[in-house]
Amino acid sequence: MKFEKENSAGYLVNHMARLFAKGLQDRIAPLGIVIGQFPILLELWQKDGVSQRELLAKLDVEQATLANTLNRMERDGLIKRTKHPADARAQQIWLTKQTMQLRDGAYQSAQDQNKAALGALNDAEQAQLIDFMRRIIAGLRPS
Repeated sequence: MKFEKENSAGYLVNHMARLFAKGLQDRIAPLGIVIGQFPILLELWQKDGVSQRELLAKLDVEQATLANTLNRMERDGLIKRTKHPADARAQQIWLTKQTMQLRDGAYQSAQDQNKAALGALNDAEQAQLIDFMRRIIAGLRPS
């Protein structure tokens, strides 16, 4: 059986994702954010005060990975945790004031990275690529 990585969707998506991540990491590093924290911050900038379970449902990451990242974020002063008022076993995750102030710069960094990465495509092709990616993601998620 012959396998050509240059024609493998999985290989190409993974390669592209690594390049996207590297470019974004370079852009957000001056803000004190690392790439593994970025998806969590995107969720918290949309809705602050969520539980770890709520984050897990949105991020498609392993629980241990999320827990370790949240521990580092708390240590670094990016988030704080409080007891959940309705569930004694859960905690709410809140952004710190410092992290709230990073939002616009982080959004700009992400937009700049997307613009740079998708520069080889025209507007219609960019919209089509985004649509394809959303459909593939939806198809890969467990039902």
